[in-house]
Amino acid sequence: MNHVMPVVPHKSPLHDILAPSSIAIVGASADPTKRGYKAMVGLIKDGYRGAIHPINPKADMILGVKTLPSIEALPGPVDLALICTPAATVPGIIAELGRKGVKGAVVLASGFKETGPEGAKLEQQVLDAAREGGVRVIGPNTSGMFNLHHKVNLLALANVKPGEIGFISQSGNMLLSLVLEAEHNGHVGFSTYVGPGNQTDVGFNDYLRYLGEDEHTRVATLYVEGFRDGQRFLQVAREISALKPVVVYKSGSTEQGRKAASSHTGALAGSYAMTVDLLRQVGVSVVQHSNEILPVAEGLGLLQKAPGKRVAVISDGGGQATIASDRLAEAGLELAELSEQTKARLAAILFPQASLVNPVDVAGSSDANPALLAECMEIVAEDENVDSVFLVGMFGGYAIRFAEDLLGGEMRGAESMIELSRRSEKPVVVYSLYAPIKPPALRRLHEAGVPVYTSIEHAVRVLAALGERGIYLKSKEGDVHPPAVAPSEDMLAMFARAKDEGRDLYEYEAKALLRTHGIEVAEEAVVRDPDELAAVAQRFGDQALVMKVVSKDILHKSDAGGVKLNLRGEAALRSAWAQIMESCRAYDANADIRGVLVTPMAKKGVEVIVGVSRDPIFGPVLMFGLGGIFVEILEDVAFRAIPLSELDARSMVDQLKARKVLEGARGEPAVDRAALVDLLLKVSGIVSAYPQLFELDLNPVIAYPDGYAAVDARIIINRAVV
Repeated sequence: MNHVMPVVPHKSPLHDILAPSSIAIVGASADPTKRGYKAMVGLIKDGYRGAIHPINPKADMILGVKTLPSIEALPGPVDLALICTPAATVPGIIAELGRKGVKGAVVLASGFKETGPEGAKLEQQVLDAAREGGVRVIGPNTSGMFNLHHKVNLLALANVKPGEIGFISQSGNMLLSLVLEAEHNGHVGFSTYVGPGNQTDVGFNDYLRYLGEDEHTRVATLYVEGFRDGQRFLQVAREISALKPVVVYKSGSTEQGRKAASSHTGALAGSYAMTVDLLRQVGVSVVQHSNEILPVAEGLGLLQKAPGKRVAVISDGGGQATIASDRLAEAGLELAELSEQTKARLAAILFPQASLVNPVDVAGSSDANPALLAECMEIVAEDENVDSVFLVGMFGGYAIRFAEDLLGGEMRGAESMIELSRRSEKPVVVYSLYAPIKPPALRRLHEAGVPVYTSIEHAVRVLAALGERGIYLKSKEGDVHPPAVAPSEDMLAMFARAKDEGRDLYEYEAKALLRTHGIEVAEEAVVRDPDELAAVAQRFGDQALVMKVVSKDILHKSDAGGVKLNLRGEAALRSAWAQIMESCRAYDANADIRGVLVTPMAKKGVEVIVGVSRDPIFGPVLMFGLGGIFVEILEDVAFRAIPLSELDARSMVDQLKARKVLEGARGEPAVDRAALVDLLLKVSGIVSAYPQLFELDLNPVIAYPDGYAAVDARIIINRAVV
């Protein structure tokens, strides 16, 4: 599968810094234990062709290279400086580099923001000096960087092959783990690595932009503990994921993990589930286990995408075919329904006992002719119902297991698989029992760009990532972004009035905002005096009513006795008024009570919840889920960054594990899915139009077969904007 990477115009300023033509090493050392020594070893050993300027006032030569006594002594412009000195010296060094016109600096030292207030103050001094001098800073508290295609190996790592995986990692040990794994794999290589450290200046979005533009990188891979500018990262990721795969492993999926991330890098680690949803929204492939990072990056780098999620499995053993089927189903993939023509073609070359229903079990047909497996793969790849082909079993080991003279058949089979992979848009992925010992046929596959895995689980995760990316790219082609919502002058005045009074919106005001912009809200009456209840009773007639207190000081109305249900007639309304006033005064004697809200009780339907918050990292985020136990205990919710497209809104509804409730469980009618999608889009439009809105909670919204009703609404205002 030969996907040519598009040529991307360079926008990133990091190209000169991460592919430098000259490097200064501030704090170069003749001590083999020091980073200033190891960096020079890495450059010299790898054959770096640019100028190396070691700076050390106490040495004349280091590793045969003439040293300079100071930064001031640099002979001319330098692209990159590696700073190997203690934290306290860094602000002054950055200032000197700026005066010499150095474009970028890698700061290895720790002792900055991650250590506390004093470290944060020192880090700010570094940033101030960098901005004044025009120096871009990588780090501080970074493990360093390499760019193997440009022979820049500042980590002096041995046995790392140049390749097509770009890797940005907030953990140096994670890099070492992947390097060792790649060395064992034998075929995986890296283009660029950077440890972003504290991201004082250059952040993940900057590195992703660079990797997206880098001609040597086919897949951008990131290990992330925390983002600094999540909104900007999502914008860049949306652009880059359309050009090449982006793989992210986000740590901090537990409370303990989030605390560890914060103490390690000073990063702000938000909700894991929210972060994963937002990354997938912009086409990022998220891996959930650290041992999946390299397999998925390799598979996506080589194969790029699949047309969909329908997989054809070819196997020479029933047990592993069953295991593969289980893992595929768990990953949300489908076993492709093979056409009758495909089955007939398979039957013509396989033993009668072979299973022709996907997964295809050749049942001994390949024992004397392993190349037959390649023929089966070619047949199923031509089926229009198939999106990818998965070979499972012992291919590569026939000559070892049965007879040496089968090696020729295996090599012919490997060549046929390679040819299939090159001419087909359908990915070919191989799992083999013999992969760990790398027999000739599997080595040949790997060398030619057909990924071979030692684990069914890893292979399936790759197939899932390929399918997800293909579907995402196809869906974005016809995606629609609704037109922007124009704010209402009346609503802007309402927000300003609430701010002046030191409160958030009352419920009836929140509903007025929703109603103004086309969201279905039940009819209601605001009652400020009990003498108005007679008219209210007449207006609503025999309908069962709800009465709720209106007060900026009582947020949880039910807890204060501020809600009464099933009210009919004037007498019931007057009694409820008296009870609410008595209960709420007892709950908070100083509460500012502005009356009550009376509205008809909502008819039975499916409760859903819609919420919006302005996340400090990712900006405005919309949440959608079913109400009750689904949100409170199961946490079955979906998140998307605002503004939403139509695809975003539809995918939120489809994502819920309990979506069958919306589709009509146990004989109940299905809810109006299109109306819910419209609701989500309208909420997104409102939030985009009103920066004054800080937080929104519609709980519940009652979904019906013919629409919905927003029963309760709460809006907190953004006092920094209003």
